[in-house]
Amino acid sequence: MDPIYLDHNAGAPLRPEALRALGDAAERCFGNASSAHAFGASARAALSRARKQVAALAGVAPETLDFTGGATESNNTVLRQVEGSAHVVCAATEHPSVLEELAAAGARGVRVTRLPVARDGRLDPERFAAALEERGTVLASVAFANHETGVVQPIARLAEISAAKAVRFHTDAAQALGKLPLELARLRVDYASFSAHKLGGPKGVGALYVRAGAPFAALQRGGAHERGRRAGTENVPGIAAFAAACEAARLGLDSEAERLAELRDALWTGIARAIPDAVRNGGPGHVLAHVLDVSFPGASGETLVEALDLEGIAVSTGAACHSGSTDPSPVLLAMGVPEELARAALRMSLGPATTRAEIARVLECLPAVVARVRRARAA
Repeated sequence: MDPIYLDHNAGAPLRPEALRALGDAAERCFGNASSAHAFGASARAALSRARKQVAALAGVAPETLDFTGGATESNNTVLRQVEGSAHVVCAATEHPSVLEELAAAGARGVRVTRLPVARDGRLDPERFAAALEERGTVLASVAFANHETGVVQPIARLAEISAAKAVRFHTDAAQALGKLPLELARLRVDYASFSAHKLGGPKGVGALYVRAGAPFAALQRGGAHERGRRAGTENVPGIAAFAAACEAARLGLDSEAERLAELRDALWTGIARAIPDAVRNGGPGHVLAHVLDVSFPGASGETLVEALDLEGIAVSTGAACHSGSTDPSPVLLAMGVPEELARAALRMSLGPATTRAEIARVLECLPAVVARVRRARAA
């Protein structure tokens, strides 16, 4: 049987539109976008078109968007602007590219507050507001949607609170772009990070939104690329493919979310019926339509991933950036999930190619795999 891929939060397959755009731009736009000749003009035109397409999906003006190497670079670019003894607030469930960069900032003297979340994964706006110091806090960073559980945070409210206290607000929107109607320009968000490969674009490409007037210092220097905001020759083919993936996602945003939610719910209903003690992580009322995170008591998540892989089903235990660690998911622990359940969790993230027949096959295989892993662990 054909393999089943349920790890789209780690990296989605290239959309056909993105693959075509990648090949076309690689063939036609080989000139340097900074060059004055016609070949350079062709590359610049491709960048301009791409910027408009990505901006349309994010709900921002094209001139506020800069292309980067991915959300990790975008996150780091924003967070490294904090210096001295300034104060930063984030959620304890942030992506490693935020938490590790803030840990490095802490070593430099920056004061960092990691706020706990509720059992459903959400950050309490009142607790968030109380953590913002009127004089010391310069930045707050909260992911729009969690990379493991798919939990969506109340970003509009958090950004509003930050603005009222004159605190700049950053959101890692890598998992939300193409999955939710963002309309970031209507919010009080100052910075937002994106990655192409989360929605069917190529790896190694991303973007950073910087609200007009928000303070900004480039992470990379050495040229006037991206209007002096990000030095380095732009990856025009990758950016064009990113834009094509964004356009495809924008055109099917509502219908695809509805379809994936139905498949995700069918998957959870089947799991709950066949494995009654399975525990769903993250409140179902505010989770991305394509994400399901479930703990299977008495089983090892890592072993389940390996066993399902032998069945041709690709899932994960959580963040790909956390892969290889023997520690339980820090996201689930921050949500108050007991360590035993955190070690027994699987993340299943669906995508455009996921079918009802594939969900049915997963439900046929999963109960037997869980039972086998449990028996082996108990032996």
